[in-house]
Amino acid sequence: MTAGIKVLVVDDQFLIRAGLVGLLRAAPGIEVVGEAGDGDEAVALAARTRPDVVLMDIRMPGMNGITATAKILEQAAEPAPRVLVLTTFDLDEYVYGALRAGASGFLLKDSGPERLLAAVAAVGGGDALFAPSVTRRLVEAFARQTAGPGAEEGETPPDLGVLTLREVEVLKLIARGLTNADIAERLYISEATVKTHLNRTMSKLDLDSRAQAVVVAYETGLVTPGAGG
Repeated sequence: MTAGIKVLVVDDQFLIRAGLVGLLRAAPGIEVVGEAGDGDEAVALAARTRPDVVLMDIRMPGMNGITATAKILEQAAEPAPRVLVLTTFDLDEYVYGALRAGASGFLLKDSGPERLLAAVAAVGGGDALFAPSVTRRLVEAFARQTAGPGAEEGETPPDLGVLTLREVEVLKLIARGLTNADIAERLYISEATVKTHLNRTMSKLDLDSRAQAVVVAYETGLVTPGAGG
């Protein structure tokens, strides 16, 4: 691999951050371009180092990971980095806010080295979401509540009327946790066509990630928590 995945590590706990940095630096194909101990430092470093992936802790003093995620993505030049949220709990209300802010997915801190490296490689390679079924579970848990601490209030969900019937269909299946391959098989179309529909949907709704598309599907009522599929 000639060009490694550039990673910025953000965590306020020094030992955890040092462990993540050490693990990533020992892995082939990954280059750690910086480490930050809080949100403000993360925003500044992201602008300077232009990482491919940001490993983002959420609960930090000062600027939290939700605000930092939003600021990094707002200020980033294309291609914007993909934010992989690190959390201690798989059903953390803060994570929902981070997904709304544009994070590409989340990972438990106790996932283990192999899962972490696989997640960084997947997200860095362009996968918009590392674990769609897990994120769906997270979104379901909070879709009927407020967006959670740190999220913006008073936001109006986008109008799905701008989408074609096929785009709505694809969005619904994405929100139910299906992969592109699953959707292609279900709708008898190619994976490339699924990606095209998703890209057009994200463009029309002004979304930055697959995770945001999942959130929108729940917030607009296209998919309801617990619905089968």
